[in-house]
Amino acid sequence: MCLAVPGRVIDIGERDGTRMATVDFGGVVKDVCLEYLPDLRVGEYAIVHVGFALQRLDEESALKTLELFAELGMLQEEFGDPWEQAADFGGAPDTGTPDHGDVPREAAQQ
Repeated sequence: MCLAVPGRVIDIGERDGTRMATVDFGGVVKDVCLEYLPDLRVGEYAIVHVGFALQRLDEESALKTLELFAELGMLQEEFGDPWEQAADFGGAPDTGTPDHGDVPREAAQQ
């Protein structure tokens, strides 16, 4: 599922001629394009979908939405577990054991 998630702008800059922001989604930080909301400022909240800030949002609504998403596990579903992602991208040592996913142990050993 792909959600539009509220996030708080923590930094704004320009990258390759495009206005970009670093946005905090309740602890998960992502880069977001601000081309649809060029007057958005640091500290403000916006609804973000597929990397684009689409609509300004007041803080109370943003925090309530983030809390509800967290309770329902939707932030985890949308962004994944940051610790697990770090491990997947080389942060965890290789145990030497092949990952066979959901294959039963007996089948994986054959």
